[in-house]
Amino acid sequence: MAGTVAIKRERHRRRRLRTLAIILGVIAVWMYSRIFDGNTPWPHMPQLGPDAMFWLPGIILILLLGLVLVVPMLGNSRSPHVTFRPEEIDVSFADVHGADRLKEEVRHTLDVLLDYRRFRDEMGGSPRRGVLFEGPPGTGKTYMAKAMAAEAEVPFLYVSATAFQSMWYGMTARKIRKFFKDLRKAARAEGGAIGFIEEIDAIGLSRSGVSAPAGGAARSMTLNRSGVSQETGGTVNELLIQMQSFDSPPFSSKVKGLFKDVVNRYLAPERQLKKDSPEYTNILLIAATNRAAALDPALMRPGRFDRVLHFDLPSRTARLALIDYFLSGKSHDHEMGELDVREDLAAATLGYTPASLERLFDEALLLALRDDRSALTCADLWQARMEIEIGLPEPLDLPEHERRTIATHEAGHATAAYLVGKGRKLEVLSIIKRKEALGFLAHRLREERHTQQRSEMLASIQIALAGMVAEELFFDESGSGPAGDLATATSIAVEMVGSMGMGGSLISYRALDGGPLAGNLAATVLADEHGRKAVDGLLASQKQEATTLLAGNRHIIEALRDQLLLRSELVDEEIIDVIEGAVAVGSGAIRTLIDLRDEDLIIQRHPGDSGFL
Repeated sequence: MAGTVAIKRERHRRRRLRTLAIILGVIAVWMYSRIFDGNTPWPHMPQLGPDAMFWLPGIILILLLGLVLVVPMLGNSRSPHVTFRPEEIDVSFADVHGADRLKEEVRHTLDVLLDYRRFRDEMGGSPRRGVLFEGPPGTGKTYMAKAMAAEAEVPFLYVSATAFQSMWYGMTARKIRKFFKDLRKAARAEGGAIGFIEEIDAIGLSRSGVSAPAGGAARSMTLNRSGVSQETGGTVNELLIQMQSFDSPPFSSKVKGLFKDVVNRYLAPERQLKKDSPEYTNILLIAATNRAAALDPALMRPGRFDRVLHFDLPSRTARLALIDYFLSGKSHDHEMGELDVREDLAAATLGYTPASLERLFDEALLLALRDDRSALTCADLWQARMEIEIGLPEPLDLPEHERRTIATHEAGHATAAYLVGKGRKLEVLSIIKRKEALGFLAHRLREERHTQQRSEMLASIQIALAGMVAEELFFDESGSGPAGDLATATSIAVEMVGSMGMGGSLISYRALDGGPLAGNLAATVLADEHGRKAVDGLLASQKQEATTLLAGNRHIIEALRDQLLLRSELVDEEIIDVIEGAVAVGSGAIRTLIDLRDEDLIIQRHPGDSGFL
């Protein structure tokens, strides 16, 4: 640590030593004076006299009653924050991975915090006082704030916004005032301080629609039409005021100012004492939320939260960096040391946050511990991922016909994904029940992309409808299984028609700002006659495409179906091996994969097998 903060901290340290020396000196003089008078240097209890037994219990009882009444009130008015010294924080910038651009930005903010005099006095700038961290849960907002405090080596005052809330009217605002007072006190004593408010939306929601004060505490919690209470409006007002009062003078300065005001009443204008201007308080306030849009606009203006940093889901490269970091602290086998294995895991964890990635490794370690192993493997990670995303396998007795129907349904999905899914990797094909699903196909794009072409979206609809088509091809009808697939296909078609101009019209239904269906694109599109007709036509045409596709590749469906009936689950290359074997052999592949004796065994075993979705 260097710069202005270090200089100021050393100055305050010496001031505290001088104060301590004065106090100890006074005590030493008093003790020596007692020794010179022939007394012991230590004070003793006063002599109460023989009648103390009559009045002393009453005084003790009064004091106890006073404590019972006063202490709870004092506790309610104190700030609920927890102060962490730099040495108590075990997180540093070296532990922050996958957010290099954000780390660079906050490091620059810290440089200004530590050497604010240069920025203010020499360059004429105004240092940032507030930074808002916003983004989905688990993306590292609190983690980054702790790393900042450890790096700056200044006190870190952590508080959850919900801890400010109180059942007593006005007490929430009082707690907020006390938090900022303690923050200023810590900054003056240590040269700087960082305050962190977790989930600030609990006290900083927009005041739009807050009704005028109704008068009195009894009516102060009434809600207006928008559901925002007057207490909430008062809390936001207090928060705004405190963020504008970082440089409020301490009590000692106020006393000096009051004394000078009294003296100046008796002095001529040219002889009056000058009052000191408020000293700059080196504070950085950080707040975190995943609902930035719901915050009051006044919080976001310059001078309050000067900068908003968005913590997004990590990219593939960032996920790889996080995987390497988590692996460095966890016991794992040599296979996880291979780069291609880690890159494949990074590609498969699209949408994972740093917190969910760490949880994935912990779950994999639990699987290894369950098998009495001391290191996790790649298989543990894939099994943990499946249990987290889909659920635990559940034993389920199914009739043979229903099990065959489920296997055919999932085989239809896999066949369509293999034939029309450009650049897709088939990860798991299963008929083991998990949660509500009796079977599932897990597949993803091999390359991480953020846009899709029209042909790719049409292929997604075909993949979603392929399960229904497979049932109709093999059983002449479909059951209740495709219900979820139809919802998925409809959602894709609605987006194409109502939002992306891919349904024969360039009109965007998202342009509708009002009305009872605002915000619900599916309801808006399907409520419109032309939109509903376009969606229905899109689904019908893609179902016909899927029917033509699967009818010409029945042998692939049969091969996948029979392997599912035999093994219940196919993973990664096992799926491709079955498909390529069926393509090579043709329609007779089923007899090369499973003989009649295996079929008899399937019929005997399936009713007792556990299902997997």
